Amino acid sequence: MAKRELRKLGTAKEVERIKAAGRHSDGGGLCLLIGAKGGRSWVFRYRRPGGGGNDLGLGSADKEGVSLADARERSEELRAQLRKGIDPTAERKAGAMVGTTFGEFADDFLESIKAGFKGRTSHADWKRDIEVRAANLRPKLLPDITANDVLGVLSPIWLTIPRTARETRSRIERVLSAAKAKGLRSGENPAMWRGNLKELLPKAKRSKRHHKAADYKDVPGIVQVLRTKHKAADTAVNLAAEFIILTAVRTGEARFMRKQEINFKERLWTIPAERMKTEDDAEGKEHEVPLCDRAIAILKAVMPKDLSLEAYVFAGQWSRDHSKPLGMNSVLHTLQKIYPDMTTHGCRSSFRDWCGDETQVAREVAEMALAHKVGDEVEQAYRRGTALKKRRELMEMWGRYVEGESKVVKLAAGG
Repeated sequence: MAKRELRKLGTAKEVERIKAAGRHSDGGGLCLLIGAKGGRSWVFRYRRPGGGGNDLGLGSADKEGVSLADARERSEELRAQLRKGIDPTAERKAGAMVGTTFGEFADDFLESIKAGFKGRTSHADWKRDIEVRAANLRPKLLPDITANDVLGVLSPIWLTIPRTARETRSRIERVLSAAKAKGLRSGENPAMWRGNLKELLPKAKRSKRHHKAADYKDVPGIVQVLRTKHKAADTAVNLAAEFIILTAVRTGEARFMRKQEINFKERLWTIPAERMKTEDDAEGKEHEVPLCDRAIAILKAVMPKDLSLEAYVFAGQWSRDHSKPLGMNSVLHTLQKIYPDMTTHGCRSSFRDWCGDETQVAREVAEMALAHKVGDEVEQAYRRGTALKKRRELMEMWGRYVEGESKVVKLAAGG
């Protein structure tokens, strides 16, 4: 194969005389690039190892910039890298990152992942942890961070605010894992839990946060008050509160419900995976919610006939076109006006207590109705095919109880 021609542009004086806009090849990937307004620069054009074409800027080609000789010398160095299978652009980026501190890298990393956050406060929580909680790590070079440095961040808060401390550790670990993936660190992650920090930190007691809940025996009365208020004020928020009670879902899952998620024929609401409650970096799973008669009636009552598929079902107070969802605390305030010792999350607790006290439904079915993880992946896969029918029976029974029926047919135990 013939060698590619080099030095096609001639001498430096000949290069100076080139005025036409466009790309002028010197051979071997080196090009003189002249813009429409006369700007001149050197560019190295090459094909990435195992990839497509790429341009790597070498600097200005003006009199005060990179000379022709220097540009040719640099392009020869780049061709040598390519012969070794090295991507010059990746090499340049890696070189630019040498000496990067934890703070610099963490800030860039947060910017790169924030689009994937699901939680409303996720970005603010991350920012707090990498800027405030991990302040002592920020000036340290990435390769120099040790387990003792991470302990310095965690030890003062490990027993006093354990949940925050656990989240901070997890985020530090993720930042350092990303740094290693970019070649900026090597060896084990100093923020790793198992076989590392687990052996160095005291065991913190995990305290369960209990949401205020109404006694399930009071739920039918609460729903009757909601219906009375709806007739008087004609507000969607009272119907939304009743719908949340009937379906035992989280408030956010109902607030952001869109028309396209509802299958009236199957009497089923499918909540997309991205809206299910998960950690920032976890993959959610879609959840199917069987709809009882009253739940169906509520949906038809709050949705105009010409509502678009993308529109929110429960619209905000001033959103006539349903382009904005119901306010975050509107349902909570409505419920607490009726029953002060009640929260929207507590509605789920009332439902679960009723399942345990008043039915013989299997624990797994009740937990799956709440979208709680049950068993390992094998067990989940096994139950997926049969649980929907049993959950539909359960939600119909709950709907009848909420309607005020004193006697309901108890589901038989069994998965």
